[in-house]
Amino acid sequence: MADNRSGSSGLFIGGMVVGAVIGAVAGVLVAPKSGRETRQLLKKSADALPELAEDLSSSVQLQADRLSETALRNWDDTLSRLRESIAVGLEASQRKRQELDATEVVAHTEPRSSVQDSSTR
Repeated sequence: MADNRSGSSGLFIGGMVVGAVIGAVAGVLVAPKSGRETRQLLKKSADALPELAEDLSSSVQLQADRLSETALRNWDDTLSRLRESIAVGLEASQRKRQELDATEVVAHTEPRSSVQDSSTR
C-alpha cells in the first residue's frame, strides 16, 4: 500500500507542476500589463519550461522505476507462494496415494471367508 501511495504522490506533484505552468501562462495572458512587459514575462516563462520539463521527466522516471521494482517484488513473492503451494499439493497427493495403496493392500490380505460368510446369512 505504501508503494501505491508514493506513486500517487509522484503523479500529484507532476500534475501540480503542469498546472502551475498552465496557470502562469494564463495569468500572464490576462494580466493588465503592457505588451513589452508581457512579452518579457512570457520569455522568462518559456526559458523556465525546459527546466520544468526536465524536473517532470525525472519525477516520472523515478516513479516508473519504483513501480517496476514493486512489480518485480510482487511477482517474486507470487512465484514463491505458487512454488510453495505446488510443493504442499504434491506432498498431500503423495500421502493420499500411499494411504490408498495401503488400503488396497489391506483389502487384498483380508480373508475372503468373512465376506462369504456374511453373504450366506
